[in-house]
Amino acid sequence: QVQLVESGGGLVQAGDSLRLSCVASERFANTYSMGWFRQAPGKEREFVGGINRSGGGTFVVDSVKGRFTITRDSAKITMYLQINNLNPADTATYYCAARLGGLAMRDDSGYRYWGQGTQVTVSS
Repeated sequence: QVQLVESGGGLVQAGDSLRLSCVASERFANTYSMGWFRQAPGKEREFVGGINRSGGGTFVVDSVKGRFTITRDSAKITMYLQINNLNPADTATYYCAARLGGLAMRDDSGYRYWGQGTQVTVSS
């Protein structure tokens, strides 16, 4: 089973940028679809985007489009989440996850493997 480790979170100011990393214990491109989620205090976990195993396409949800970008390294072991122009509403724990299906899903119940999360706190 794949193991996932996120990093890159921290305390930042509104308007700053961060790049979060998710390092997998194995190449994920041919086996897993990957997702980035976030969970703010008192709220449900929210899907922000992912990478499809089928076709390898990356995408983010409309609510973060223009500020969030998902990429991966050429070795297909690390997935990144670039977040620009951070605002306090982005404060959350950010998780990466992997599933065996061909497409990244919005529903977190479809993911079998999860990282421990990395905290992002944005001050105004």
